[in-house]
Amino acid sequence: MHLAFLTPEYPHPESTAYAGLGTSIKNLAEALDAEGIKITVFIYGQKKSFLPSENNIDLHFIKQKKYAWLGWYRYRKFLESYLNKVIKEKEIDAIEAADWTGITSFMNLICPLVIRLHGSDTYFCKLEDRKQKWKNFWLEKQGLKNADSLISVSEFTSVKTKEFFNLNKEIQVIPNFIDTQTFKPQAEEHVPNTILYFGSLIRKKGLLELAEIFNLVIQRNPDASLKLAGRDVRDAITGNSTLEMFYKQLSKEASAKVQYLGSLSYEYLKKEITKASVIVLPSFAEALPMTWLEAMAMEKSLVTSNIGWAHEIMVDAKTGYMVDPLDHRSYADRILELLADEQLNSQFGKAARNKIIEDFTAEKVIKKNIVFYKRLIPTKV
Repeated sequence: MHLAFLTPEYPHPESTAYAGLGTSIKNLAEALDAEGIKITVFIYGQKKSFLPSENNIDLHFIKQKKYAWLGWYRYRKFLESYLNKVIKEKEIDAIEAADWTGITSFMNLICPLVIRLHGSDTYFCKLEDRKQKWKNFWLEKQGLKNADSLISVSEFTSVKTKEFFNLNKEIQVIPNFIDTQTFKPQAEEHVPNTILYFGSLIRKKGLLELAEIFNLVIQRNPDASLKLAGRDVRDAITGNSTLEMFYKQLSKEASAKVQYLGSLSYEYLKKEITKASVIVLPSFAEALPMTWLEAMAMEKSLVTSNIGWAHEIMVDAKTGYMVDPLDHRSYADRILELLADEQLNSQFGKAARNKIIEDFTAEKVIKKNIVFYKRLIPTKV
């Protein structure tokens, strides 16, 4: 069996910026390759075109093209031609794309097309109650209608996508997974009173709420500190740096106890996760976030949001706490509780890793993906 992925991001030294989507696709590609399935990955919208091979996986970095008119359509037709040529030459049996911006709308591919719901622009705009460009909604709906099969990384994302697009198609739920040997507890002790947020610095992930929450934390625990790790993103509403907006909301006392670490490699990120006493992830909009799985796999206690997808990953008051990010006082109370109670903190961390081992390991999730594709391509073994 030969499967391909079409994605706007993929972890590679020469790629444009990537986040959880790229990480989850790379994890899946490498895990399927380990099961003897041939994998090709097409990464579009890049600064340059080149064809590296990495860990037995063929990568096609495809440069973003500019057109004088109808660029959104013409670039899709260019990708269609490129993909069909490689599909035919390399005998690719099926291709999978993400739902983001409906990249496969108006494409006619010569093999089955699967769309995996990682969260579309429509999905995130609706969850954030943010205005969306009509074109983005239209393209995403066309892409979903055009797909032969649909997969969702969470039940919540599946239900909401059907609702937002008035979609009447079967969607199979197969979650993201985590390598529990790469992300595992470390021997080093955590640093007391250290709070860590990691992921893109963006409004939808609750960063602006975190500023108000940390103001309350520092009032009651002046020894607390907060570290931020991730890429600063221009705010969709104001156009300003989200990091700058975050700092402006901090009190003088809180600002002195915040450290911005920038974007970190996994090697350094894991060290920061190990050092942290508590991981805070107050997001308003996710599908099934890799950051949550990574922190839980490393046996860390979390304080997260309590929205939809959270209930498919977390168990409140067992793997950590789930709190409405808008309830700043309650969120701060939960952080302070875990900073003060080492026994409870450790108990939650162990339960978090056990939850990952029960439901989100590669061994369990990859089997579901292979069964799905064998049904889609019944003549292949």
